[in-house]
Amino acid sequence: MMKIAIIGTGYVGLPTGVGLAELGNRVVCVDKLTDKIDKLNRGELTLYEDGLEELFQKNVAAGALSFTTDMESAVKDADVVMLAVGTPPHPLTKEADLKYIYAAAEELARYLQGYTVVATKSTVPVGSGDEIEKIIRKVNPKADFDVVSLPEFLREGFAIYDFFNPDRIVIGAESNKAREVMLNLYQPFVGKSEILCVKRRSSETIKYASNAFLAMKIHYINEMADFCECADADIKEVAKGMGLDSRIGKKFLNSGPGYGGSCFPKDTNAMAQMGRKFGAHLTLIETTIAQNDARKSMIGRRVIELVKERPEGKIAVLGLAFKGGTDDCRESPAIDIVKEMIKHSRNIMVYDPKATENAKTILNNTVQYAESVDEACRDAEVAVILTEWEDFKHLDLKRLKKIMRCARIVDMRNMLSLDEVQQLGFDYQCVGKKIK
Repeated sequence: MMKIAIIGTGYVGLPTGVGLAELGNRVVCVDKLTDKIDKLNRGELTLYEDGLEELFQKNVAAGALSFTTDMESAVKDADVVMLAVGTPPHPLTKEADLKYIYAAAEELARYLQGYTVVATKSTVPVGSGDEIEKIIRKVNPKADFDVVSLPEFLREGFAIYDFFNPDRIVIGAESNKAREVMLNLYQPFVGKSEILCVKRRSSETIKYASNAFLAMKIHYINEMADFCECADADIKEVAKGMGLDSRIGKKFLNSGPGYGGSCFPKDTNAMAQMGRKFGAHLTLIETTIAQNDARKSMIGRRVIELVKERPEGKIAVLGLAFKGGTDDCRESPAIDIVKEMIKHSRNIMVYDPKATENAKTILNNTVQYAESVDEACRDAEVAVILTEWEDFKHLDLKRLKKIMRCARIVDMRNMLSLDEVQQLGFDYQCVGKKIK
């Protein structure tokens, strides 16, 4: 058993802390936000993540998982300190803003006792580990420590599953001692997952390179979807045929409104910025960023075009989270599409099963908020599906047809059965297929 201190209790820190506690470690999560820590200590989760609640309650009750605002008590006898604070994009340059992680490194440095591995879980630009090491040595010259890169690959909505079933665990370490500590921590995964030990800068690059590649794959299938609509092909059939090629694979071939969330937009922008910094021409990434942004604006205008004959008519939006299974609205394509529609309409009602409260902090009073699908769709000119919540696969379409002013659906996640919606007489649009 190890003592692990995790700094940051967000979408990375909290699931990681719960997972490490479940593996038999003693985990202390640290956060500066007193209200958040108070809630967690009362047994109240501060974010929604599928499967998190049960393991959270179990490990808190067992004493394996605790929460504090006191950095000293968490760090002073820890074997591993994990940095899991936010690295949001700078509002002007779009590069990763490292002020929070550098501040955390400066604070934790004061309390290091004995040999400690400081592991960076936050996604940070190449070379950040070097800077973190310099900060700690400046604050505490006598500290016995190593800084390693430990990138996270948890998908929001599937973070708990991914923690226990990782494709790979990447450890970027410059010393054998740090490498051995991390291999011991992840011993339960030996034989189950690939554990890759690399240079620290290679590890920092792996996370960005992976996310940028996946973002490009999403953009590519969306471009193919646009082509299919023009050429009278079916993107679902095309994607299936492509995915059967083992060199391409089936994942991330679902066309939709574009990529979003807390990782892909931030990481592609940061990767592009790093390319400019180091003098590398990352033209594919630059194009992907620009065209993904353009796609969301195009979809918003596409919906507005449908109500141009009755611009005062109600638009129902189903889904605000950037994807199903999470309440996270950061960089959500749905939110960006709604913002585009707001430029042309003031009669928009939105609904999301989990993300409404987070959406309110972004959209404020620019839209109306519904508590059910029925409320959102009643008397609507059009219903727009923007998030792939499982609930939306099973909409009561007969009822919707009765309560909507116009039987019109724009399905940007291709969730509904074309045969069913057409049999019921809906005017239906989806992605990557021309509806006749």
